[in-house]
Amino acid sequence: MTAESSREYDVIVIGAGAVGENVADRVVRGGLSAVIVENELVGGECSYWACIPSKALLRPGSVLHAAQVIPGASEAITGVVDAEAALKHRDWFTNNWEDSSQVEWLDSAGIDLIRGRGRITGPREVQVDGLDGNSYALKAHHAVVVATGSTPTIPGIAGLEDVPFWTTRGATAAKEVPKRLVVLGGGVAGVEMAQAFARLGSDVAVVARGRLLSSYPEEAANLVLAGLRADGIDVRVHTDVEKVEKNDDGSVTVTLDGGTLQADQLLVASGRHPSLANLGLESVGVEAPNGKPLKLTTDASGLVEGPASDGTSGLWLYAAGDAAGKVLLTHQGKYEARATGDAIVARANGKLKGAPQPWSPWAHTANDHAVPSVVFTDPEVASVGLSLEQALLQGKNVTGVELPINVSGSQLHSPDYKGWAQMVVDEDRKVILGATFVGPGVAELLHSATIAIVGEVPLDRLWHAVPSYPTISEIWLRLLEKYGL
Repeated sequence: MTAESSREYDVIVIGAGAVGENVADRVVRGGLSAVIVENELVGGECSYWACIPSKALLRPGSVLHAAQVIPGASEAITGVVDAEAALKHRDWFTNNWEDSSQVEWLDSAGIDLIRGRGRITGPREVQVDGLDGNSYALKAHHAVVVATGSTPTIPGIAGLEDVPFWTTRGATAAKEVPKRLVVLGGGVAGVEMAQAFARLGSDVAVVARGRLLSSYPEEAANLVLAGLRADGIDVRVHTDVEKVEKNDDGSVTVTLDGGTLQADQLLVASGRHPSLANLGLESVGVEAPNGKPLKLTTDASGLVEGPASDGTSGLWLYAAGDAAGKVLLTHQGKYEARATGDAIVARANGKLKGAPQPWSPWAHTANDHAVPSVVFTDPEVASVGLSLEQALLQGKNVTGVELPINVSGSQLHSPDYKGWAQMVVDEDRKVILGATFVGPGVAELLHSATIAIVGEVPLDRLWHAVPSYPTISEIWLRLLEKYGL
Protein backbone atom coordinates (compact mmCIF):
# COMPACT_ATOMS: atom_id res chain seq x y z
CA MET A 1 0.00 0.00 0.00
CA THR A 2 1.40 3.38 -0.98
CA ALA A 3 -0.77 5.70 1.15
CA GLU A 4 -3.44 5.66 3.82
CA SER A 5 -6.48 7.87 3.77
CA SER A 6 -8.84 8.38 6.71
CA ARG A 7 -12.48 9.12 5.90
CA GLU A 8 -15.68 9.39 7.90
CA TYR A 9 -19.24 8.60 6.84
CA ASP A 10 -22.55 8.09 8.56
CA VAL A 11 -22.86 4.60 7.08
CA ILE A 12 -20.33 2.16 5.59
CA VAL A 13 -21.69 -0.62 3.39
CA ILE A 14 -19.45 -3.59 2.57
CA GLY A 15 -20.67 -5.02 -0.74
CA ALA A 16 -22.02 -3.27 -3.84
CA GLY A 17 -24.50 -5.85 -5.03
CA ALA A 18 -28.21 -5.14 -5.29
CA VAL A 19 -28.54 -5.30 -1.50
CA GLY A 20 -25.66 -2.97 -0.72
CA GLU A 21 -26.83 -0.49 -3.35
CA ASN A 22 -30.32 -0.41 -1.85
CA VAL A 23 -29.10 0.07 1.72
CA ALA A 24 -26.87 2.95 0.66
CA ASP A 25 -29.63 4.50 -1.43
CA ARG A 26 -32.11 4.47 1.46
CA VAL A 27 -29.73 6.01 3.99
CA VAL A 28 -28.72 8.75 1.55
CA ARG A 29 -32.38 9.46 0.83
CA GLY A 30 -32.80 9.77 4.59
CA GLY A 31 -30.16 12.48 4.79
CA LEU A 32 -27.11 10.44 5.83
CA SER A 33 -23.81 10.03 4.01
CA ALA A 34 -22.74 6.62 2.74
CA VAL A 35 -19.82 4.81 1.14
CA ILE A 36 -19.84 1.38 -0.50
CA VAL A 37 -16.77 -0.88 -0.47
CA GLU A 38 -16.57 -3.42 -3.30
CA ASN A 39 -13.72 -5.54 -4.68
CA GLU A 40 -15.56 -6.83 -7.77
CA LEU A 41 -18.26 -5.40 -10.04
CA VAL A 42 -20.77 -2.87 -8.80
CA GLY A 43 -24.14 -4.55 -9.22
CA GLY A 44 -23.00 -7.85 -7.75
CA GLU A 45 -23.83 -11.48 -8.35
CA CYS A 46 -27.38 -11.04 -9.59
CA SER A 47 -26.50 -8.60 -12.35
CA TYR A 48 -23.52 -10.46 -13.75
CA TRP A 49 -23.49 -14.12 -12.71
CA ALA A 50 -26.91 -15.17 -11.38
CA CYS A 51 -30.46 -13.88 -11.95
CA ILE A 52 -29.93 -11.84 -15.09
CA PRO A 53 -27.61 -14.06 -17.19
CA SER A 54 -29.30 -17.31 -16.14
CA LYS A 55 -32.73 -16.07 -17.18
CA ALA A 56 -31.29 -14.68 -20.41
CA LEU A 57 -29.96 -18.16 -21.21
CA LEU A 58 -33.30 -19.81 -20.37
CA ARG A 59 -35.54 -17.43 -22.30
CA PRO A 60 -34.68 -18.44 -25.92
CA GLY A 61 -35.46 -22.10 -25.29
CA SER A 62 -38.69 -21.27 -23.44
CA VAL A 63 -39.95 -19.04 -26.25
CA LEU A 64 -39.08 -21.59 -28.93
CA HIS A 65 -40.76 -24.42 -27.03
CA ALA A 66 -43.89 -22.33 -26.46
CA ALA A 67 -44.17 -21.71 -30.20
CA GLN A 68 -43.49 -25.35 -31.06
CA VAL A 69 -46.61 -26.58 -29.26
CA ILE A 70 -49.11 -24.09 -30.74
CA PRO A 71 -50.85 -25.10 -33.99
CA GLY A 72 -50.21 -22.47 -36.62
CA ALA A 73 -46.97 -21.41 -34.98
CA SER A 74 -45.37 -24.86 -34.81
CA GLU A 75 -45.60 -25.20 -38.59
CA ALA A 76 -43.45 -22.08 -38.95
CA ILE A 77 -40.68 -23.37 -36.68
CA THR A 78 -37.92 -24.91 -38.75
CA GLY A 79 -34.80 -24.53 -36.61
CA VAL A 80 -33.37 -24.88 -33.13
CA VAL A 81 -32.02 -22.34 -30.66
CA ASP A 82 -29.06 -20.41 -32.07
CA ALA A 83 -26.61 -20.87 -29.22
CA GLU A 84 -24.18 -18.21 -30.43
CA ALA A 85 -26.93 -15.60 -30.68
CA ALA A 86 -28.28 -16.61 -27.25
CA LEU A 87 -24.85 -16.16 -25.66
CA LYS A 88 -24.47 -12.75 -27.30
CA HIS A 89 -27.89 -11.76 -25.96
CA ARG A 90 -26.75 -12.85 -22.50
CA ASP A 91 -23.61 -10.71 -22.93
CA TRP A 92 -25.79 -7.70 -23.73
CA PHE A 93 -27.88 -8.25 -20.59
CA THR A 94 -24.76 -8.35 -18.42
CA ASN A 95 -23.31 -5.28 -20.18
CA ASN A 96 -20.35 -7.52 -21.07
CA TRP A 97 -19.46 -7.67 -17.36
CA GLU A 98 -18.65 -3.97 -17.29
CA ASP A 99 -20.10 -1.84 -14.49
CA SER A 100 -19.66 1.78 -15.58
CA SER A 101 -23.42 2.40 -15.71
CA GLN A 102 -23.80 1.12 -12.14
CA VAL A 103 -20.93 3.32 -10.99
CA GLU A 104 -22.60 6.31 -12.66
CA TRP A 105 -25.78 5.53 -10.75
CA LEU A 106 -23.90 5.51 -7.44
CA ASP A 107 -22.44 8.90 -8.29
CA SER A 108 -25.82 10.33 -9.26
CA ALA A 109 -27.31 9.04 -6.00
CA GLY A 110 -24.58 10.71 -3.94
CA ILE A 111 -23.00 7.44 -2.79
CA ASP A 112 -19.21 7.16 -2.61
CA LEU A 113 -17.44 4.05 -3.88
CA ILE A 114 -14.12 2.58 -2.80
CA ARG A 115 -12.94 -0.40 -4.81
CA GLY A 116 -11.15 -2.82 -2.54
CA ARG A 117 -11.51 -5.40 0.22
CA GLY A 118 -13.10 -4.19 3.42
CA ARG A 119 -12.37 -5.61 6.86
CA ILE A 120 -13.97 -4.58 10.15
CA THR A 121 -11.27 -3.63 12.64
CA GLY A 122 -13.39 -2.32 15.52
CA PRO A 123 -16.78 -0.83 16.37
CA ARG A 124 -17.83 1.33 13.38
CA GLU A 125 -14.34 0.96 11.84
CA VAL A 126 -13.48 -0.58 8.47
CA GLN A 127 -10.06 -0.90 6.88
CA VAL A 128 -9.98 -1.16 3.08
CA ASP A 129 -7.13 -2.53 1.01
CA GLY A 130 -7.85 -0.54 -2.13
CA LEU A 131 -7.48 -2.00 -5.59
CA ASP A 132 -5.69 1.26 -6.43
CA GLY A 133 -2.85 0.30 -4.06
CA ASN A 134 -3.94 2.67 -1.31
CA SER A 135 -5.25 1.87 2.15
CA TYR A 136 -8.39 3.50 3.54
CA ALA A 137 -9.30 3.77 7.23
CA LEU A 138 -13.05 4.37 7.37
CA LYS A 139 -15.09 5.45 10.39
CA ALA A 140 -18.89 5.27 10.55
CA HIS A 141 -20.92 7.63 12.72
CA HIS A 142 -23.96 5.35 12.78
CA ALA A 143 -23.67 1.96 11.09
CA VAL A 144 -21.64 -0.63 9.22
CA VAL A 145 -23.68 -2.92 6.98
CA VAL A 146 -22.45 -6.33 5.82
CA ALA A 147 -23.95 -6.96 2.36
CA THR A 148 -21.35 -9.36 0.98
CA GLY A 149 -23.77 -11.88 -0.52
CA SER A 150 -23.12 -15.61 -0.66
CA THR A 151 -20.63 -18.04 -2.10
CA PRO A 152 -21.02 -21.56 -3.55
CA THR A 153 -20.94 -24.51 -1.20
CA ILE A 154 -18.60 -27.16 -2.59
CA PRO A 155 -19.29 -30.75 -1.53
CA GLY A 156 -16.54 -33.06 -0.29
CA ILE A 157 -16.50 -35.41 -3.29
CA ALA A 158 -13.38 -37.50 -3.81
CA GLY A 159 -11.26 -36.13 -6.64
CA LEU A 160 -13.24 -32.90 -7.06
CA GLU A 161 -10.33 -30.71 -5.97
CA ASP A 162 -8.28 -32.10 -8.88
CA VAL A 163 -10.93 -31.55 -11.58
CA PRO A 164 -11.76 -28.21 -13.21
CA PHE A 165 -15.45 -27.49 -12.73
CA TRP A 166 -18.00 -24.73 -13.08
CA THR A 167 -19.96 -23.22 -10.26
CA THR A 168 -22.98 -21.16 -11.30
CA ARG A 169 -20.64 -18.31 -12.27
CA GLY A 170 -18.92 -20.48 -14.83
CA ALA A 171 -22.22 -21.66 -16.26
CA THR A 172 -23.87 -18.25 -16.57
CA ALA A 173 -20.72 -16.69 -18.05
CA ALA A 174 -19.93 -19.59 -20.42
CA LYS A 175 -18.38 -18.61 -23.75
CA GLU A 176 -19.40 -21.81 -25.51
CA VAL A 177 -21.84 -24.67 -25.05
CA PRO A 178 -20.20 -27.92 -23.89
CA LYS A 179 -21.07 -31.08 -25.78
CA ARG A 180 -21.66 -33.06 -22.57
CA LEU A 181 -22.60 -31.36 -19.27
CA VAL A 182 -23.08 -33.11 -15.94
CA VAL A 183 -24.81 -31.07 -13.23
CA LEU A 184 -24.29 -32.03 -9.60
CA GLY A 185 -27.29 -30.73 -7.67
CA GLY A 186 -31.05 -30.82 -8.06
CA GLY A 187 -31.88 -27.42 -6.60
CA VAL A 188 -33.07 -24.30 -8.41
CA ALA A 189 -29.75 -23.37 -10.01
CA GLY A 190 -29.05 -26.96 -11.04
CA VAL A 191 -32.36 -27.57 -12.81
CA GLU A 192 -32.42 -24.14 -14.45
CA MET A 193 -28.93 -24.46 -15.88
CA ALA A 194 -29.55 -28.06 -16.92
CA GLN A 195 -32.54 -27.07 -19.01
CA ALA A 196 -30.89 -23.94 -20.39
CA PHE A 197 -27.88 -25.86 -21.70
CA ALA A 198 -29.96 -28.78 -22.95
CA ARG A 199 -31.94 -26.37 -25.10
CA LEU A 200 -28.73 -24.66 -26.20
CA GLY A 201 -27.47 -28.01 -27.50
CA SER A 202 -25.67 -29.82 -24.67
CA ASP A 203 -26.16 -33.47 -23.79
CA VAL A 204 -27.06 -32.95 -20.11
CA ALA A 205 -27.26 -35.19 -17.05
CA VAL A 206 -28.38 -34.12 -13.57
CA VAL A 207 -27.39 -35.95 -10.39
CA ALA A 208 -29.35 -35.19 -7.19
CA ARG A 209 -28.78 -36.78 -3.78
CA GLY A 210 -32.49 -36.54 -3.00
CA ARG A 211 -35.41 -35.58 -5.19
CA LEU A 212 -35.44 -32.46 -7.33
CA LEU A 213 -36.42 -29.12 -5.76
CA SER A 214 -36.72 -30.54 -2.26
CA SER A 215 -38.03 -27.28 -0.76
CA TYR A 216 -41.07 -27.29 -3.08
CA PRO A 217 -44.10 -29.62 -3.04
CA GLU A 218 -43.38 -32.99 -4.60
CA GLU A 219 -46.14 -32.53 -7.19
CA ALA A 220 -44.32 -29.44 -8.43
CA ALA A 221 -40.96 -31.22 -8.54
CA ASN A 222 -42.44 -34.12 -10.49
CA LEU A 223 -43.77 -31.82 -13.21
CA VAL A 224 -40.34 -30.18 -13.53
CA LEU A 225 -38.73 -33.63 -13.64
CA ALA A 226 -41.04 -34.58 -16.51
CA GLY A 227 -40.17 -31.34 -18.30
CA LEU A 228 -36.43 -31.98 -18.00
CA ARG A 229 -36.75 -35.54 -19.23
CA ALA A 230 -38.88 -34.37 -22.16
CA ASP A 231 -35.87 -32.23 -23.16
CA GLY A 232 -33.71 -35.36 -23.19
CA ILE A 233 -31.98 -34.67 -19.88
CA ASP A 234 -30.75 -37.73 -17.99
CA VAL A 235 -31.95 -37.10 -14.43
CA ARG A 236 -30.62 -39.32 -11.64
CA VAL A 237 -32.45 -38.67 -8.35
CA HIS A 238 -31.59 -40.19 -4.95
CA THR A 239 -28.11 -40.82 -6.30
CA ASP A 240 -24.75 -40.24 -4.60
CA VAL A 241 -21.53 -39.24 -6.37
CA GLU A 242 -18.65 -41.44 -5.21
CA LYS A 243 -15.81 -39.70 -7.04
CA VAL A 244 -14.84 -37.65 -10.09
CA GLU A 245 -11.75 -38.09 -12.25
CA LYS A 246 -10.16 -36.12 -15.06
CA ASN A 247 -9.38 -38.21 -18.13
CA ASP A 248 -6.38 -37.87 -20.42
CA ASP A 249 -8.48 -36.18 -23.12
CA GLY A 250 -9.66 -33.51 -20.67
CA SER A 251 -13.09 -35.03 -20.11
CA VAL A 252 -14.39 -36.00 -16.67
CA THR A 253 -15.69 -39.33 -15.41
CA VAL A 254 -18.32 -39.06 -12.69
CA THR A 255 -18.66 -42.28 -10.71
CA LEU A 256 -22.07 -42.76 -9.09
CA ASP A 257 -23.36 -45.34 -6.67
CA GLY A 258 -25.05 -46.86 -9.70
CA GLY A 259 -22.88 -46.36 -12.79
CA THR A 260 -20.80 -43.63 -14.40
CA LEU A 261 -21.32 -40.51 -16.49
CA GLN A 262 -18.94 -38.81 -18.91
CA ALA A 263 -18.73 -35.03 -19.13
CA ASP A 264 -16.83 -32.42 -21.08
CA GLN A 265 -17.87 -29.95 -18.41
CA LEU A 266 -18.91 -30.42 -14.79
CA LEU A 267 -21.23 -27.97 -13.04
CA VAL A 268 -21.34 -28.08 -9.23
CA ALA A 269 -24.62 -26.50 -8.10
CA SER A 270 -24.96 -27.75 -4.55
CA GLY A 271 -26.15 -24.61 -2.80
CA ARG A 272 -24.69 -21.43 -1.35
CA HIS A 273 -23.82 -20.01 2.06
CA PRO A 274 -23.24 -16.48 3.42
CA SER A 275 -19.94 -14.94 2.36
CA LEU A 276 -18.52 -13.86 5.73
CA ALA A 277 -14.88 -14.97 5.58
CA ASN A 278 -12.08 -12.45 6.14
CA LEU A 279 -14.44 -9.63 7.16
CA GLY A 280 -12.86 -9.18 10.61
CA LEU A 281 -16.10 -9.97 12.42
CA GLU A 282 -14.17 -11.71 15.16
CA SER A 283 -12.60 -8.36 16.04
CA VAL A 284 -15.98 -7.18 17.33
CA GLY A 285 -16.96 -10.41 19.07
CA VAL A 286 -18.83 -12.18 16.29
CA GLU A 287 -17.37 -15.67 16.04
CA ALA A 288 -18.43 -19.10 14.84
CA PRO A 289 -19.52 -21.37 17.71
CA ASN A 290 -17.39 -24.47 18.28
CA GLY A 291 -15.74 -24.35 14.89
CA LYS A 292 -19.02 -24.34 12.97
CA PRO A 293 -19.49 -22.06 9.94
CA LEU A 294 -20.03 -18.45 10.94
CA LYS A 295 -23.66 -17.38 10.83
CA LEU A 296 -25.05 -14.01 11.80
CA THR A 297 -28.10 -13.63 14.03
CA THR A 298 -30.09 -10.49 13.29
CA ASP A 299 -33.23 -8.82 14.56
CA ALA A 300 -36.16 -7.84 12.34
CA SER A 301 -34.28 -4.77 11.03
CA GLY A 302 -31.05 -6.60 10.20
CA LEU A 303 -29.24 -5.51 13.36
CA VAL A 304 -26.65 -8.12 14.29
CA GLU A 305 -27.30 -9.44 17.77
CA GLY A 306 -24.48 -10.15 20.18
CA PRO A 307 -21.35 -8.41 21.48
CA ALA A 308 -20.97 -6.19 18.43
CA SER A 309 -24.29 -4.44 18.95
CA ASP A 310 -24.61 -3.86 22.68
CA GLY A 311 -22.77 -2.36 25.61
CA THR A 312 -20.85 0.85 25.13
CA SER A 313 -20.48 0.39 21.36
CA GLY A 314 -24.20 0.93 20.81
CA LEU A 315 -26.28 -0.37 17.91
CA TRP A 316 -24.18 -0.22 14.79
CA LEU A 317 -23.57 -3.55 12.98
CA TYR A 318 -26.15 -4.74 10.44
CA ALA A 319 -26.40 -7.49 7.82
CA ALA A 320 -28.79 -7.78 4.89
CA GLY A 321 -29.38 -10.07 1.94
CA ASP A 322 -27.59 -13.38 1.51
CA ALA A 323 -24.98 -12.35 4.09
CA ALA A 324 -27.68 -12.36 6.77
CA GLY A 325 -28.37 -15.98 5.88
CA LYS A 326 -32.17 -15.94 6.13
CA VAL A 327 -33.53 -15.84 2.58
CA LEU A 328 -31.05 -16.18 -0.28
CA LEU A 329 -33.11 -14.45 -2.97
CA THR A 330 -32.27 -11.15 -4.66
CA HIS A 331 -35.72 -9.60 -4.40
CA GLN A 332 -36.02 -10.51 -0.74
CA GLY A 333 -32.52 -9.19 -0.09
CA LYS A 334 -33.49 -5.86 -1.64
CA TYR A 335 -36.59 -5.81 0.55
CA GLU A 336 -34.39 -6.37 3.59
CA ALA A 337 -32.03 -3.65 2.37
CA ARG A 338 -34.78 -1.05 2.11
CA ALA A 339 -36.02 -1.82 5.62
CA THR A 340 -32.48 -1.90 7.06
CA GLY A 341 -31.53 1.40 5.46
CA ASP A 342 -34.69 3.06 6.75
CA ALA A 343 -34.11 1.57 10.23
CA ILE A 344 -30.61 3.03 10.34
CA VAL A 345 -32.00 6.46 9.47
CA ALA A 346 -34.82 6.11 12.01
CA ARG A 347 -32.39 5.14 14.78
CA ALA A 348 -30.07 8.00 13.83
CA ASN A 349 -32.99 10.42 14.13
CA GLY A 350 -34.29 8.92 17.36
CA LYS A 351 -37.50 7.64 15.75
CA LEU A 352 -36.74 3.96 16.36
CA LYS A 353 -35.62 2.55 19.68
CA GLY A 354 -35.37 -1.16 20.28
CA ALA A 355 -36.70 -3.75 17.86
CA PRO A 356 -39.13 -2.59 15.16
CA GLN A 357 -42.77 -3.62 15.23
CA PRO A 358 -43.85 -6.33 12.74
CA TRP A 359 -44.93 -4.99 9.35
CA SER A 360 -43.45 -1.57 10.14
CA PRO A 361 -41.25 0.16 7.51
CA TRP A 362 -38.17 -1.02 9.43
CA ALA A 363 -38.94 -4.74 9.76
CA HIS A 364 -38.26 -7.75 7.51
CA THR A 365 -41.57 -9.33 8.53
CA ALA A 366 -42.35 -10.81 5.11
CA ASN A 367 -39.37 -13.16 5.54
CA ASP A 368 -41.46 -15.11 8.03
CA HIS A 369 -44.75 -15.10 6.13
CA ALA A 370 -44.56 -14.42 2.42
CA VAL A 371 -41.33 -15.12 0.54
CA PRO A 372 -42.09 -15.39 -3.20
CA SER A 373 -39.83 -17.53 -5.35
CA VAL A 374 -39.84 -18.68 -8.96
CA VAL A 375 -38.03 -21.56 -10.63
CA PHE A 376 -37.70 -20.44 -14.25
CA THR A 377 -37.72 -23.89 -15.79
CA ASP A 378 -40.30 -25.04 -18.32
CA PRO A 379 -42.71 -25.65 -16.61
CA GLU A 380 -42.19 -22.82 -14.12
CA VAL A 381 -42.70 -23.19 -10.38
CA ALA A 382 -44.01 -20.16 -8.49
CA SER A 383 -44.45 -20.36 -4.73
CA VAL A 384 -45.06 -18.03 -1.79
CA GLY A 385 -45.68 -18.63 1.89
CA LEU A 386 -46.05 -22.12 3.33
CA SER A 387 -46.64 -25.36 1.49
CA LEU A 388 -49.15 -27.74 3.05
CA GLU A 389 -46.34 -29.95 4.37
CA GLN A 390 -44.53 -26.98 5.95
CA ALA A 391 -47.72 -25.68 7.58
CA LEU A 392 -48.56 -29.08 9.06
CA LEU A 393 -45.02 -29.46 10.41
CA GLN A 394 -45.51 -26.13 12.18
CA GLY A 395 -48.66 -27.48 13.82
CA LYS A 396 -51.02 -25.10 12.06
CA ASN A 397 -54.72 -25.86 11.54
CA VAL A 398 -54.76 -25.80 7.76
CA THR A 399 -56.51 -27.21 4.73
CA GLY A 400 -54.74 -27.84 1.44
CA VAL A 401 -56.63 -27.29 -1.79
CA GLU A 402 -54.96 -28.77 -4.88
CA LEU A 403 -56.01 -28.87 -8.51
CA PRO A 404 -54.49 -29.49 -11.92
CA ILE A 405 -54.38 -26.21 -13.84
CA ASN A 406 -57.01 -26.84 -16.48
CA VAL A 407 -58.85 -23.63 -17.38
CA SER A 408 -59.55 -21.88 -20.66
CA GLY A 409 -56.49 -19.67 -20.25
CA SER A 410 -54.17 -22.63 -19.87
CA GLN A 411 -55.71 -24.39 -22.86
CA LEU A 412 -55.12 -21.29 -24.95
CA HIS A 413 -51.54 -21.13 -23.71
CA SER A 414 -50.93 -24.70 -24.89
CA PRO A 415 -53.23 -27.49 -26.10
CA ASP A 416 -51.27 -29.95 -23.95
CA TYR A 417 -50.82 -27.66 -20.91
CA LYS A 418 -49.79 -29.51 -17.77
CA GLY A 419 -49.91 -27.63 -14.48
CA TRP A 420 -50.81 -27.86 -10.81
CA ALA A 421 -51.87 -25.44 -8.09
CA GLN A 422 -52.04 -25.59 -4.31
CA MET A 423 -53.67 -23.17 -1.87
CA VAL A 424 -53.03 -23.50 1.88
CA VAL A 425 -55.83 -22.10 4.07
CA ASP A 426 -55.52 -21.14 7.74
CA GLU A 427 -58.77 -22.56 9.12
CA ASP A 428 -58.63 -20.47 12.30
CA ARG A 429 -58.47 -17.13 10.50
CA LYS A 430 -59.85 -18.10 7.06
CA VAL A 431 -56.92 -16.54 5.19
CA ILE A 432 -54.32 -17.97 2.81
CA LEU A 433 -50.95 -18.99 4.26
CA GLY A 434 -49.35 -20.22 1.04
CA ALA A 435 -49.78 -20.89 -2.65
CA THR A 436 -47.85 -22.83 -5.28
CA PHE A 437 -48.40 -22.82 -9.02
CA VAL A 438 -46.65 -25.05 -11.56
CA GLY A 439 -46.91 -24.75 -15.32
CA PRO A 440 -45.82 -22.62 -18.27
CA GLY A 441 -46.30 -18.93 -17.59
CA VAL A 442 -47.36 -19.20 -13.93
CA ALA A 443 -44.71 -16.80 -12.58
CA GLU A 444 -47.05 -13.88 -13.26
CA LEU A 445 -49.69 -15.45 -10.99
CA LEU A 446 -47.44 -15.17 -7.99
CA HIS A 447 -47.83 -11.55 -6.97
CA SER A 448 -51.58 -11.90 -6.53
CA ALA A 449 -50.93 -14.69 -4.03
CA THR A 450 -48.25 -12.63 -2.28
CA ILE A 451 -50.66 -9.71 -1.88
CA ALA A 452 -53.39 -12.02 -0.53
CA ILE A 453 -51.01 -13.45 2.09
CA VAL A 454 -49.37 -10.19 3.17
CA GLY A 455 -52.71 -8.40 3.24
CA GLU A 456 -54.36 -11.30 5.10
CA VAL A 457 -57.31 -11.04 2.74
CA PRO A 458 -60.25 -13.07 4.14
CA LEU A 459 -61.42 -15.82 1.81
CA ASP A 460 -64.95 -14.45 1.68
CA ARG A 461 -63.53 -11.14 0.42
CA LEU A 462 -61.06 -12.85 -1.93
CA TRP A 463 -64.07 -14.53 -3.54
CA HIS A 464 -65.00 -11.12 -4.94
CA ALA A 465 -61.63 -10.75 -6.73
CA VAL A 466 -62.89 -12.00 -10.09
CA PRO A 467 -60.17 -13.31 -12.47
CA SER A 468 -60.30 -12.16 -16.07
CA TYR A 469 -61.45 -14.66 -18.67
CA PRO A 470 -59.78 -16.41 -20.42
CA THR A 471 -56.57 -16.27 -18.39
CA ILE A 472 -54.60 -18.78 -16.35
CA SER A 473 -55.56 -16.68 -13.31
CA GLU A 474 -58.95 -18.38 -13.47
CA ILE A 475 -57.32 -21.13 -11.42
CA TRP A 476 -57.95 -18.83 -8.41
CA LEU A 477 -61.69 -19.22 -8.95
CA ARG A 478 -61.40 -22.98 -9.27
CA LEU A 479 -59.37 -23.25 -6.04
CA LEU A 480 -61.88 -21.18 -4.11
CA GLU A 481 -64.74 -23.20 -5.56
CA LYS A 482 -63.08 -26.46 -4.55
CA TYR A 483 -62.60 -25.07 -1.04
CA GLY A 484 -66.35 -24.55 -0.89
CA LEU A 485 -67.05 -20.92 -1.75
